[in-house]
Amino acid sequence: MISKPLKTLISGAAICVGGLAALNITSALAMGAFRQANEHKLRKNGMPCGVCRGKGFYICKLCKGDATIKWSPLYDPIVINPCLCPTCDGHRVQRCLNCRGKGYA
Repeated sequence: MISKPLKTLISGAAICVGGLAALNITSALAMGAFRQANEHKLRKNGMPCGVCRGKGFYICKLCKGDATIKWSPLYDPIVINPCLCPTCDGHRVQRCLNCRGKGYA
């Protein structure tokens, strides 16, 4: 059997934890709605990014759209190995760093 003071303590702790969880969920939903409204407003009124011309992506600057780079672990290489581009992971385009891929600044 659980004593009355311990029961009161457990129920009080459960109420506090439940209140904190409800507050956390409510604030997360409110922040998500605020971010979405702000994003919509920026998308509607924002100027297109000048670097990617509003696309959000541009051709990879490391491999120049080739998807592979020439690499060798030696300073004066005898054999040069083609390797997958680490910047674009072989997709040939990279996300615009100016607008973070959104297309507007």
